[in-house]
Amino acid sequence: MAEKKEKIVGILGGMGPEATVDLMQRIIRLTPALDDIDHIRCVVDNNPKVPSRIKAIIEGDGEDPGPCMADMARRLESWGADFLAIACNTAHYYYEAVSNAVKIPVIHLIDLVVSHVRKTHPDAVKIGMLASPAVRMTGLYEKRCHAVGIEVVYPDPVFQDRLFNVIKAIKTGDTSVELVQTYNGICENLNSSGVDAVIIACTELSIISSNLPFKTIDSAEVLAREIIDIAKLT
Repeated sequence: MAEKKEKIVGILGGMGPEATVDLMQRIIRLTPALDDIDHIRCVVDNNPKVPSRIKAIIEGDGEDPGPCMADMARRLESWGADFLAIACNTAHYYYEAVSNAVKIPVIHLIDLVVSHVRKTHPDAVKIGMLASPAVRMTGLYEKRCHAVGIEVVYPDPVFQDRLFNVIKAIKTGDTSVELVQTYNGICENLNSSGVDAVIIACTELSIISSNLPFKTIDSAEVLAREIIDIAKLT
């Protein structure tokens, strides 16, 4: 019998670069492997030149990232990817630009995470959200959570502003003790809202998220596991 061929994942990355590397490290760590050959093949476009989602969505005067992301998707497909993943929650606002540009499947991270929440926390009615303001502005999680009976809660406004500053600091390479302390204070504020669990809905925050005061669903971890499952499902 011929050996079955694993699928190759194409990753649209660079949003930001370190978060993409973190996702790849998770894929490596979570893949059952005894040698190099047991790991899955990843074709990665770690492209920090994607137009700013902050400028396009929050500030409203930036270049549309969609065409750039569509071009990345086409290139990844031409380089042999069997399916695609977008290593950024906010960038899923441009999901259709990516999926319409290729003939191969594209994982929808937001749908995946909400499905995971409902499966692993079936009684949850109030879910906290640690995310960029752009995620809230676009309603990426709200409409999907509301459809399955989940209320979405964000940190109080002053803490949400601090969270945005934490995300921007991580993009500069800052993962200092002081920054983590600020982040932990934001998490304590969110926890006081009586949430059943919290979605880490920013792959930058996944880099520093540990020992948090609540149950978490880390979008980067969920995505890494899904990538492995699809690649190995042959």
